[in-house]
Amino acid sequence: MPPPADIVKVAIEWPGAFPKLMEIDQKKPLSAIIKEVCEGWNLPNPETFALQNADSTNFYITEKNRNNIKNGSILRLTTSAAQVAQQLHERIQSSSMDMKLDALKDLANSSRDITFAQEFINLDGISLLTQMVESGTERYQKLQKIMKPCFGDLLSFTLTAFVELMDHGIVSWDTFSLAFIKKIASYVCKSAMDTAVLQRSLAILESMVLNSQDLYQKVAQEITIGQLIPHLQGTDQDIQTYTIAVINALFLKSPEEKRQEMAHILAQKQLRSIILSNVIRSNKPINDEMAHQLYVLQVLTFNLLEDRMMTKMDPQDQAQRDIIFELRRIAFDVECESNNSGSIEKRKSMYTRDYKKLGFINHVNPAVDFTQIPPGMLALDNMLYFARHHQDAYIRIVLENSSREDKHECPFGRSSIELTKMLCEILKVGELPSENCHDFHPMFFTHDRSFEEFFCICIQLLNKTWKEMRATSEDFNKVMQVVKEQITRALTIKPNSLDQFKSRLQNLSYTEILKLRQSERMNQEDFQSRPILELREKIQPEIMELIKQQRLNRLCEGTCFRKISSRRRQDKFWYCRLSPNHKVLHYGDLEESPQGEVPHDSLQDKLPVADIKAVVTGKDCPHMKEKGALKQNKEVLELAFSVLYESDEYLNFIAPDKHEYCVWTDGLNALLGKEMTSEFTRSDMDTLLNMEMKLRLLDLENIQIPEVPPPIPKEPSNYDFVYDCN
Repeated sequence: MPPPADIVKVAIEWPGAFPKLMEIDQKKPLSAIIKEVCEGWNLPNPETFALQNADSTNFYITEKNRNNIKNGSILRLTTSAAQVAQQLHERIQSSSMDMKLDALKDLANSSRDITFAQEFINLDGISLLTQMVESGTERYQKLQKIMKPCFGDLLSFTLTAFVELMDHGIVSWDTFSLAFIKKIASYVCKSAMDTAVLQRSLAILESMVLNSQDLYQKVAQEITIGQLIPHLQGTDQDIQTYTIAVINALFLKSPEEKRQEMAHILAQKQLRSIILSNVIRSNKPINDEMAHQLYVLQVLTFNLLEDRMMTKMDPQDQAQRDIIFELRRIAFDVECESNNSGSIEKRKSMYTRDYKKLGFINHVNPAVDFTQIPPGMLALDNMLYFARHHQDAYIRIVLENSSREDKHECPFGRSSIELTKMLCEILKVGELPSENCHDFHPMFFTHDRSFEEFFCICIQLLNKTWKEMRATSEDFNKVMQVVKEQITRALTIKPNSLDQFKSRLQNLSYTEILKLRQSERMNQEDFQSRPILELREKIQPEIMELIKQQRLNRLCEGTCFRKISSRRRQDKFWYCRLSPNHKVLHYGDLEESPQGEVPHDSLQDKLPVADIKAVVTGKDCPHMKEKGALKQNKEVLELAFSVLYESDEYLNFIAPDKHEYCVWTDGLNALLGKEMTSEFTRSDMDTLLNMEMKLRLLDLENIQIPEVPPPIPKEPSNYDFVYDCN
């Protein structure tokens, strides 16, 4: 007979004693269980003891998390969180440097546990740490010359404990004094500072800026971009990552009217070229966190274009009209000089003719073309940049098209406006950066005016494609679709420079795009004859079973999931995998991202598949309802799923990417006997089904398959032709 569901069998350790095997009744109060354990070892004062997981986390068992205890778990009897917090609170104030150092090291490790953190914070521990940072470090600095390693460790453990405690979200960031901010900022500004101290200080500044507008203003007064730049010129990628994270935070939280000013300062300090030479082109591979911060910086930089993108042109504004006159002057310089005199009507007629050659929709008043938002004035800015910085190409395109037959001329003005709008869509100008995205493009860090240069390359591509397609004005939308496909295909290989991007586009001519489309169409082509459809229906269950097995195999291999904090980005991981018999989900926290599969026996927590009641996704997930910051992030929402079990229990996931999301939701649905509905399943089904169909129809190549079966021939008049082998 199986044991009751409320009884779990565990092992409990106590230093100097043999581990005790015990059955825990989950209905009994935790205090009663601890008292029973203490009596077994004749330990007095059971109220001063607690249970904790005997693994790398050492997290305390509480009434809230006790349901996570599974059969076979190993627990440890230890001093209660309140007692440990009180002891550490006293020890970190010791006059002995060695005792203080050991206490701070223990505090940094213990602060990861929210149970301990709550007790230490209740003792006003955060205030004690900030006071030590504000005033105590002066005293330590006197010892720094003779105890330099000790000083670095002392400060490092203090700041680590502070960061871990604050990460639980119990204390508001708005409570810190200006003196504390100044002290943290001073560690960042020093040229020679312990690496660990510098890393923690940068992390604290980032969190301050992101979590409080008031603290943003104070931090912005204490830290300048010039003081952060030297940290990017080192070789420590973690320091570089945190430095860019602080710059991104300052950029993100700065008022709109100050962002252009900050961008100007970044340009003056040559931030782009420093990142290019010391980060992107360094010998070290770029890790995910650095890629994310570069992506955020790229998005924030392009978002500076949003104001111009959403600004309509005022047809009555003479300064704006002068830009159009400048485009005309550069294109038709000689012609303008020779027609400098004449009546107003004649000059208007000449302007109208030239504006038509420039490809504007409104030949009389082209300013009207720029009243559409997006792209607004950004399109005109791009056109002027192209005309001034790539003058020969600009003049060639305008004159080339103005001399063509009317039906084949490529309208430069209209093309530039639509192309600018398209590029803004491709680069998602105006959208906030996603929490999980790492999609930065190295080529955008190779030029101070990368968007404008990007436009200049693409407008020449558009003109080239127009000629290759022998397009007319009726084909305008078709040309734009082809150009968009050329650009997006070229961007997928992540060119390292604008020249590489240009070379890639040269290979993606209209003819090549047609070949790629034809190839993809053939791969996806569905034969509609009845025999083929019947064969597809027959094969489909076999393919679906193959996909199901692949999904379950992937679940057995397991995946490392990242814990995302809305307060700051840091690497906290947990791992989940399915048992080989498909009966149990094993999961547990990890100290760092694994370099391969994590063994089942190192994952302490278990969830029987039979206990799973449902799999929910997106906004229906409990953790998406709880965390407002994550709920607002569209990409995180699309990667979230939860496993519901028992009555109100759930296991929450945020997949590392869309592929893992589809694999896990498919696999979990397969375990529950439900249909696998992800887009990856549909894609895999199409790919595998088409491949299987082509293999089976290989012998029928170039043979036309009839719509209906051929008629059965009449019986022969005699069977004399049959040879009897006997």
